[in-house]
Amino acid sequence: MRKTGGTAFTPKLFSILKNGYGLSDFRSDALAGLTVAIVALPLAMALGIASGASPDKGLITAVVAGFLISLLGGSRVQVGGPTGAFVVVVFNVIAQHGYDGLIIATLLAGIILTIAGYARLGQVIKFIPHPVVTGFTAGIAVIIVSSQVKDFLGLRLEEVPADFIPKWAAYFKAFDTVNIATFLIGLGSLAGIIALRRIAPKAPGYLIAIAIASVAVALFHIPADTIGSRFPAIPSGLPMPAVPELSYEKFQEVLPSAFIIAFLAGIEALLSAVVADGMTGFKHRSNQELVGQGVANIASALFGGLPATGAIARTATNIKAGGKTPVAGIFHAVFLLLFIFFATDLMKFVPMAALAAILFMVAWGMSEAERFIHIFRMSTSDRVVLLLTFFLTVLVDLTVAIGVGVTLASLLFMARMSTAVEISTGISAEANESFKRNGEDDYQRAGLPPGVEAFRIAGPLFFGVAGELLETLKRMGQMPKVLIVRMQLVPFLDVTGASALESLVKQCRTSGTEVIFSAVQKQPAEILSKIHLGPEEILVRYAHDYMEAIAMANGMVNRN
Repeated sequence: MRKTGGTAFTPKLFSILKNGYGLSDFRSDALAGLTVAIVALPLAMALGIASGASPDKGLITAVVAGFLISLLGGSRVQVGGPTGAFVVVVFNVIAQHGYDGLIIATLLAGIILTIAGYARLGQVIKFIPHPVVTGFTAGIAVIIVSSQVKDFLGLRLEEVPADFIPKWAAYFKAFDTVNIATFLIGLGSLAGIIALRRIAPKAPGYLIAIAIASVAVALFHIPADTIGSRFPAIPSGLPMPAVPELSYEKFQEVLPSAFIIAFLAGIEALLSAVVADGMTGFKHRSNQELVGQGVANIASALFGGLPATGAIARTATNIKAGGKTPVAGIFHAVFLLLFIFFATDLMKFVPMAALAAILFMVAWGMSEAERFIHIFRMSTSDRVVLLLTFFLTVLVDLTVAIGVGVTLASLLFMARMSTAVEISTGISAEANESFKRNGEDDYQRAGLPPGVEAFRIAGPLFFGVAGELLETLKRMGQMPKVLIVRMQLVPFLDVTGASALESLVKQCRTSGTEVIFSAVQKQPAEILSKIHLGPEEILVRYAHDYMEAIAMANGMVNRN
């Protein structure tokens, strides 16, 4: 991979290996990779089936894309593969365009993600507020728990609805079919993991719990659902890569789906990386993460797999199991491949209830209950964004949750900013201090020549407050001969704010009033120049500071 802007486009694995990688790291990563592989195996197959494909397609995706996401990504602990976010999208693409159409859409999505990474669009994650991220991850945790209830209790359900409320309605209807043996295996595994965390926190609790549960099922012939009973026909290898047949018509048909897949993959991968950063204390490289995701999706398509992204549940499992570097994610893919080739007979004894217990623990860890409660106790706006994102994630759709959460958070932020901006003819004590710190005097009208007025703007002048500018002008009553607009405390000016200033200047000139802009900062000055209100124009005069503006105004009044 090329290196641009320092380490921004260097895969995290390369940097770690360059700085040193020890035997203890290798052991930790190997154990974590094995744990994640055991958890990922049934998930990959189940997601393949739920997407309208087949179990082997999910496994192919987990092996090929999972390997490349860890090899080329920008996160230390990200684990990739098929995820629940893609199920509805993939199902619809296959239904409309066939599996060949999905392959082409996944290939195009990979190209889009790669381009987005090199275009540095990975930085967009910085603008997703904490209430949105926390609501999203807590919602994912609830979805994970909900998806594992059937396996944990051993409920006899032929088909589990995909949506949250119908799913729980089906659970309640089937509650009388609880398999006590299965429930005891799941409960024992859950209790064992919790106990090991307290007694021996460094022990691989997930592995120990799975091993004990598997041995118990095999030795005592416990009638519990296992990987073998759920998925009897596990594939024994990977297909050869092949380039799909492309046509212009097919390209046009699947391009919108490709953008949806790329958007979902990018957002979920970056959110997963942010969650991982919060759990580990490290910082991911967002642009390189998008590049890694792009290459992984291209490869998955060439091998006939599904779309892939960073999986929050598997990433959290990796961290909890002791994964320290991308080598753990690589091990996860390698172990999955080895399982496919050599361990089919052993895998069949792993009870689904034990895996459900592991996922319960993963969900609890990623729910960040303490942070959720902390944000809930903050301002009303943060609480609304948190709860809305949470409920939309659980009840509607991940993409809708992110889109609505970010949009609402942005609108609320702009509303708060608009109330913080002052446009007035007076001056507050706070503004006095700000003007003093910036080298301007602490009075507004004092010392102004007759026929000269001044008002100041404190804060960013954007579309949310632009209308207040003309209202302030109207409140001044009779128009003065010269109007000084103090802009020392305006750090930002958008097009709507600039348009409001332009209207103010035109209104003043219609009334015969000269306008002086005082102490204009760099960004507002550039915007004003583009709308022909810059220093080179004759419509407005510019002063370096307020004292110079007063002197200029005095000269204008005396000249007239």
